Amino acid sequence: MRVALVTESFPPDLNGVAHSVLRTAEHLVRRGHQPLVIAPAPAVPPTAPDPCPVVRVPAMPLPGYPQVRLALPTRRLEQLIAEHRPDIVHLASPFVLGARAMVAADRLGLPAVAVYQTDLAGYARAYRAGSSIGAAAAWRRIRTVHGAAARTLAPSTPAAQDLTAHGVPRVRLWPRGVDSVRFHPRHRDEGLRGDLAPGGRVLVGYVGRLAPEKRLDLLAEVGRLDGVSLVVIGEGPSEAMLRQTLPGASFLGRRTGDELAALYASLDVFVHTGPMETFCQTIQEAMASGVAVVGPAVGGPLDLIAHHRTGLLVPPRDSRAVARAVAELVADPALRTRFGAAARAEVAGRTWESVGDLLIDHYREILAEQGTGPRPRLATVDAGGAAA
Repeated sequence: MRVALVTESFPPDLNGVAHSVLRTAEHLVRRGHQPLVIAPAPAVPPTAPDPCPVVRVPAMPLPGYPQVRLALPTRRLEQLIAEHRPDIVHLASPFVLGARAMVAADRLGLPAVAVYQTDLAGYARAYRAGSSIGAAAAWRRIRTVHGAAARTLAPSTPAAQDLTAHGVPRVRLWPRGVDSVRFHPRHRDEGLRGDLAPGGRVLVGYVGRLAPEKRLDLLAEVGRLDGVSLVVIGEGPSEAMLRQTLPGASFLGRRTGDELAALYASLDVFVHTGPMETFCQTIQEAMASGVAVVGPAVGGPLDLIAHHRTGLLVPPRDSRAVARAVAELVADPALRTRFGAAARAEVAGRTWESVGDLLIDHYREILAEQGTGPRPRLATVDAGGAAA
């Protein structure tokens, strides 16, 4: 099978979209398929080898958020897709480049699968001070682009329900895998723990982007708990502000590979505060590392965290609830151990191989459906050549 993977982000970018597309490309190659990745050019050249042919189109940083790069309009996109002669076009979190690719797939008569990974409407609210206008515009764009797809794949049950409620048709579930070999309790490092949490303190940590939508300000009360050392792993535009909001926290910046795996496994509690996660891969990686987790009872974490079995769910945007949940785990080492073991058992079988095979099944079902009825078509196109 020949697949054109068009993505809004790809390594060396470090985020959920980039990581899942990388894993998808690797799996397709292992299964004997022929993927092509089309992605925005990164700020710095990649150093790791690509798993398949990758074409990087011109891009510019998002103003105020340079870690996010937006593809510039290019007439090459349709040509690149056509030259690959794909059986199917895979659109990863389509919004800018992916919307243009949907136009190209429509013109070329190719079926497309659209993978929903980012709560764009939630981001619009977060970055426009709660404006419903931005959220409404985001949902119109999502409906237009995803409405032309043969199938939309949602990463979690809440995300699928949200899409359906907003009028997106043909929604199916496709979760994310986790590398349960790399992320494993055996990587716990007592020397590292001693450096980050001296004197037997409990090590509580967050991993992810440092950005407004992650609501890391909600960790302020956690940072003031007795006997707790707070560590923040990641980078983003909110770092300077967060260093003031969380003065006692250790900020370690971006970490990857075995170093990141050791940090995860060395935590006593993992906490995530972002209320707009369609999945939340970092919660799943912490669970694979055998760590008790705390997360908001909204979106993707609802599918991941079994309340009072693998971790604790708390009301979103509630700093006191976050602090109470962390304090409960800090006070009870046996509970942390029990939650961590259950969390590891819960996700150990969610390999990227099994998730990748589910995706291939979706591809095959879409291709089999092509002769059974009319193909979805793109409703409207704006002057810039993207879905309106």
